Amino acid sequence: MAELFHGFQMFFQSTFPLLQIQLADVVDIAILSFIVYKLLWMLGKTSSGRVMWGLLLLMAAMALSSFFKLTATSFLLDKLVIQGIVVLVVLFQPEIRRFLERMGSGRLGLVFTSAKEAGEELETAIDQTVEAYGDLSRDKVGALMVFERQDLLDDEVKTGTALDCGVSSELLKNIFWNKAPLHDGAVIVRKGRIVGAGCMLPLSGNVNLSRDLGMRHRAGIGMSEHCDAVVAIVSEETGSISVAVGGMLKRHLAPETLERLLRNELLNDKEEEKKSGQLPLLGLLTGGRKEEDDGL
Repeated sequence: MAELFHGFQMFFQSTFPLLQIQLADVVDIAILSFIVYKLLWMLGKTSSGRVMWGLLLLMAAMALSSFFKLTATSFLLDKLVIQGIVVLVVLFQPEIRRFLERMGSGRLGLVFTSAKEAGEELETAIDQTVEAYGDLSRDKVGALMVFERQDLLDDEVKTGTALDCGVSSELLKNIFWNKAPLHDGAVIVRKGRIVGAGCMLPLSGNVNLSRDLGMRHRAGIGMSEHCDAVVAIVSEETGSISVAVGGMLKRHLAPETLERLLRNELLNDKEEEKKSGQLPLLGLLTGGRKEEDDGL
């Protein structure tokens, strides 16, 4: 009888394997899933995320070469992976260091924080920027601001003076005053807060740019070519306002048009991020934000 019951139990478990899952298994899977999701989320916000997709393609190539028994190709790929471990540590060094710093300082819980406050600060930052740019444009005071989106700009922040303060019209006008020590560089805004001032940006390599464009415009276009940031510029010569997105420049904007562009580019991203929050992993795998063509 005992043997019959044991046999029935084994048959039942083999037929319905999900019934073997215990609470510890569920917790284990949840923790692992969360770690994988956060790694994808962090990598997706930096240029290193492109390296991750390259690694996935490399792993797919290894699987295919092993399946089709391509001996030479499999040997080469295996050696490449073994030697590439050190290279990966170097490539992902900023992300690894940032993760360890958060863990050591007890800031790891920031991953659970809500984006509501950041969204409100970003809206305030846009209003204050538009107000400041209206005055700077009238007085012909040059300005260069970078609004960070998905791609982190830690390397650019390091070239200037690190700050941590809210965006206000008076502060921006003081920073960009032509006798201020930080007026020549760019102000970088992250989640509605200024994280750097006097920062150096890469110049555009586009040889077809108009000769009327000065260094601020070329730096703004170059920054938008290297990442998904939105760059707002005030010309010191003419006082005209411009916005650079995706390597394209929209010039001679009124303050009202600047406000509309910044809200479309920055606040719409927040709305899409909230919507994709229901399926965050799916959003990452499908490339996140939809690219919009605003004619810039």
